Amino acid sequence: MKTVKVGTVKNKKNEYIRVIEFENGYSASIISHDFSYGGDQGLFEVGVLHDGILVYDTPVTKHTIGWLDFAGVAAILKDIEELPVRKA
Repeated sequence: MKTVKVGTVKNKKNEYIRVIEFENGYSASIISHDFSYGGDQGLFEVGVLHDGILVYDTPVTKHTIGWLDFAGVAAILKDIEELPVRKA
């Protein structure tokens, strides 16, 4: 998986937020905290972003995806990376 940029926004006790940007113009928001889907169980929630804004119209998902373990996050990241470049 080749990324343009990986940046940690926050990484505190019981809170994890990371954004991974891909060459196709999409990025993934990966979060885990007490109020994210599955965060209270140590699981992750992933959202698809374009230009820093959550988008809900991709083949990957029409919403955020929660209750993911590491393997689930990796699978979603691969799907996002393989999306075609978004047309304006």
